[in-house]
Amino acid sequence: MQIILKMNNKPSQILIHIAGCGLFLLLPFLFSPDRQQGFSSVIKNPGYYSDLLRYVMMLLFFYLNYYFLIPRFYFSEKYLIYFLLVLGCFFVISYIPQLVDLNRGERFPLPPRPMNPINPIDPINPMPHRLIGRRRPGGDFFSMRQNISLFLAIFFFSLMLRISNRWRRVEKEKVDRELSYLKAQINPHFLFNTLNSIYALAINKSDDTATAVVKLSGMMRYVLSDVTQEYVPLEKEINYIRDYIELQELRFGESMQLNFVVEGDLYGKKIAPLILIAFVENAFKYGVNAEEESLITIAVNVINTVLTMEIYNHKVKRDGNMDSQHGLGIANTKNRLELLYPSKHILEIKNTEKDFTVLLTLNL
Repeated sequence: MQIILKMNNKPSQILIHIAGCGLFLLLPFLFSPDRQQGFSSVIKNPGYYSDLLRYVMMLLFFYLNYYFLIPRFYFSEKYLIYFLLVLGCFFVISYIPQLVDLNRGERFPLPPRPMNPINPIDPINPMPHRLIGRRRPGGDFFSMRQNISLFLAIFFFSLMLRISNRWRRVEKEKVDRELSYLKAQINPHFLFNTLNSIYALAINKSDDTATAVVKLSGMMRYVLSDVTQEYVPLEKEINYIRDYIELQELRFGESMQLNFVVEGDLYGKKIAPLILIAFVENAFKYGVNAEEESLITIAVNVINTVLTMEIYNHKVKRDGNMDSQHGLGIANTKNRLELLYPSKHILEIKNTEKDFTVLLTLNL
């Protein structure tokens, strides 16, 4: 489970921050030595307010460190300035509550002053009370060790959280770049061959010409516009795959045996764009040869929120240039799955001498 401060849903972000701050500020009450005697006993203890102030300042330090000190100094590699500022924050947090402790000291009556034998008019001390400092049952709540431990815990938590979020942002930017690369490289080899197939259909005045143009147009529209979103409707992703397969059928005709099945309810479900097509492209790229027996099976099944995709192809001979690019699309998809669906997918690939099988289970 990963904690992210920056969330897309701003109301949820605010609620999480409020809940976290509230729970944190409850700690002085929960750790107070007077807690078992009731709430009124805790708030009557002068030391409770200094402890509460210390926690409030720790909380402010967390946000100061997360949103300002780390981005401004730590990520800029100004480590000396950064750690000096952190050290200064520690001394401020430790010193100011101590001033509150002294200013809220309790007054206790002094014993009667002995009578002055020379001046009996002044028999007692004219100032019967004296400020002697705070007295708290159970001793001082915040020892220096506890103060340092809490400060270090907040310091390292904010630092690790910020670094983690920065790493995730960098990885997301990497995914976006990979997706842009996929869009730019949306298999120009396939596009070239598809246009040649459409040209051949047009020369022969085939009735499939218009259908092929519409399918190719729909695919390009999907790639250039819809996939800019982080997630797309599952129906669009499956329709893109279906159009791709039908165009391949127009290209190869009866030279291949193809089984394509989609089962389950696709409505209302979303998926990362172009996350499935690499496995389909791989099957056609290395499973179709007009001179050999070509067999491809593609099965997609959706049950509730779980998508299962199984792809099988019989291996055929390919030229050396094609083999040099083998596996790049699948490797790219593996990385995207790890980043977009961590712990929500299972990918099994069986690569034998004659066959290639992909089994993907994805929790949408």
